[in-house]
Amino acid sequence: MMKIDKAPVPLIVPNPDDPRLTQSVTGTDQTGAQVEIKVPMERPLTLYLNAQEIVTMMTIGDYPEYLALGYLLNQNMLKYNDAVTEVEYDDDLQVVVVRTEHHTNFEAKLKKRTQTSGCAQGTAFGDLLEAVESVALPKAELRTSWLYQMTQTINTMPSLYLEAGAIHGCVLCKEGEPLCYTEDVGRHNAVDKIAGWMYRHGVDASDKILYTTGRLTSEMVIKTVRMGIPILVSRSGFTAWGVDLARQVGLTLVGRTRGKRFIVLAGEERIVYDQNLAYVEEESAKHKRKGEGGDD
Repeated sequence: MMKIDKAPVPLIVPNPDDPRLTQSVTGTDQTGAQVEIKVPMERPLTLYLNAQEIVTMMTIGDYPEYLALGYLLNQNMLKYNDAVTEVEYDDDLQVVVVRTEHHTNFEAKLKKRTQTSGCAQGTAFGDLLEAVESVALPKAELRTSWLYQMTQTINTMPSLYLEAGAIHGCVLCKEGEPLCYTEDVGRHNAVDKIAGWMYRHGVDASDKILYTTGRLTSEMVIKTVRMGIPILVSRSGFTAWGVDLARQVGLTLVGRTRGKRFIVLAGEERIVYDQNLAYVEEESAKHKRKGEGGDD
């Protein structure tokens, strides 16, 4: 893993009270009355790998180091056995620089980028499919008791989405317990932060579950497989290519997880039906989030 000092593994959760992440704005509601609401911040963050500029991302601005590391890992620009010597963040310039022991040059690769379907315009590169085709995901299991415990816990936790909306969340879980919860204007940023957090702290992916509020797209499947996580869960729906890729690589894909309901479209063999549905509560209206009206 990384040749930098290991910090104690923290439990990351959204902080709706952080004044840097939201802004109060005044508007008018359907009756003509003046209202004040909070909206998420959106600011550019430019990422360098050694001396090369890689990308400028739109982000809410928290955990820039994790976001930078996770982006490079999930774009196959950084390998899990690479030696990272420094991650430097400049808040004034909104720049983060990742430095490695070995020389890097991705000029040719950067010319082959593809805009993804993710919010805030995520990017992917032409060799990512080749990078996931050789991955062998671990033989984990997903007990339905863990699934219901996990989703209920996540839906009742404080979050920027409940505070200000217009944001996606991703949560790394072990069994039914959330370990790391990140949010951002794009689901690709949220999952990259988790990838960077796992890499930074040497977290084993083989027994983990990744939960997202966003659609189960090809991009989300590729990132999950790149991270070595065998199970991907969402409260939202699927895209056809996301399902096809999940079936090809053996990823368990669970969508539309709301209250007692869920649908599995890939990797069904990992599901263990151990929960009596009579003891599962339907989702409370006050905790409803993205995906209620469709597959956002």
